[in-house]
Amino acid sequence: MNREMLMLVDAISREKNVDRDVVFGAVESALAQATKKLQGGDVDIRVAIDRETGEYETFRRWHVVPNEAGLQNPDAEVLLFEAQEQIPDIEVDDYIEEPIESVPIGRIGAMAAKQVILQKIRDAEREQLLNDFLARGEKIFVGTVKRLDKGDLIVESGRVEGRLKRSEMIPKENLRSGDRVRAFILGVDPTVRGPQIMLSRAAPGFMIELFRQEVPEIEQGLLEIKSCARDPGSRAKIAVVSHDRRVDPIGTCVGVRGSRVNAVTNELAGERVDIVLWSEDPAQFVIGALAPANVQSIVVDEERHAMDVVVDEENLAIAIGRGGQNVRLASELTGWRINIMTAEESAAKQAQETEAIRRLFVDKLDVDEEVADILIAEGFTSLEEVAYVPISEMLEIEAFDEDTVNELRTRAKDALLTMEIAREEKVEEVSQDLRDLEGLTPDLIAKLADAGIHTRDDLADLAVDELTEITGLDDDAAKALIMKAREHWFTA
Repeated sequence: MNREMLMLVDAISREKNVDRDVVFGAVESALAQATKKLQGGDVDIRVAIDRETGEYETFRRWHVVPNEAGLQNPDAEVLLFEAQEQIPDIEVDDYIEEPIESVPIGRIGAMAAKQVILQKIRDAEREQLLNDFLARGEKIFVGTVKRLDKGDLIVESGRVEGRLKRSEMIPKENLRSGDRVRAFILGVDPTVRGPQIMLSRAAPGFMIELFRQEVPEIEQGLLEIKSCARDPGSRAKIAVVSHDRRVDPIGTCVGVRGSRVNAVTNELAGERVDIVLWSEDPAQFVIGALAPANVQSIVVDEERHAMDVVVDEENLAIAIGRGGQNVRLASELTGWRINIMTAEESAAKQAQETEAIRRLFVDKLDVDEEVADILIAEGFTSLEEVAYVPISEMLEIEAFDEDTVNELRTRAKDALLTMEIAREEKVEEVSQDLRDLEGLTPDLIAKLADAGIHTRDDLADLAVDELTEITGLDDDAAKALIMKAREHWFTA
């Protein structure tokens, strides 16, 4: 029987062109499943076949788990302290094994063994094909639509299949069985049944790779696409930069009579592409990203990572775009939150901010509005600046003598100390479970305390826009923090 097993393994290995170890593993799996059925319960069985003689042994085993974890499956687990009574140096995640009687190969049934073996071989073949395909390093999957599977398209390229989910298709695009299609390879998901290569025609990466194919200068390193933002099937923006002064980045990507950009647009169902010149200066980058709108002025808020962009009435609708599309894509492209406003709105906002600073100086420094306005006119916007900028800078203010400057600095430092003490007292009101929440800094905790957010549930109940208003976080960071705060609702 052992000799027949070796002959069978060799025959299947040659016929299917797979490694003998894969076939041996399939036989071991079939024997283990048969033994498990005979043993009953959710036991863990391991079978080891000698690759030279065909003889095999069977073991029942127990997984060693931490003492505090408890036993989830007593049939196949053992606590660490119990395992150490048998093997003193054993550790968590090791196994304790006990030899048991082996099931004769004849008892597992020829059909059952064959099914397990063939399935293992099919899995091995598919994995080998997948590995060979991925080893080529291709980023665009070119294939034919094979079939529809629960709303997703299965795309076949040679003997490899990819899955194009409905959510990753271009809206209103009608792909049918037999159509040739190109898609971006998002990655591999080994947890799904069927095709494991995940595809997308809506991802920004797809547009980047299409331009890489159409524009040789990108592959040569003369040009670089720094970022891309898409509204799939409608409009997109890409930011490009030239690493060679002789190469015009925008003109090169457009091509002669628009040939290159049109090739990309045709592949993406008519999606219109704005090509933007990337700049190290964030304000200049945003101005380019908002094209074709003309920008009057920009106010940059580094702390909130936001910009107030002023345009005239004629350019307001263009800057915002239909349904906010233009400003949204520009924001995604640059990574900055962009607030579009008219000159009147900007002036009103600046007046409001100036009044807030004036009230701060009047209240905390105990000065009149005239002194506060002098500080504002000289560019001071916070108590920290008054207290800690080099004294030489303040002495340059013509309206102040040295005694006035020293007095203002002393009052600012005293006010900051008083405010810090008050803030610490507010933070004391915040519950420990909120303070311990991953991702919360002392500054964020203080801002939450000022807004009356004292518990983890208070934070979990907030909407994203409420949290961004309180903390100045961007939408993604605020959403992640709220979801973190809600975790205990689902694990309790």
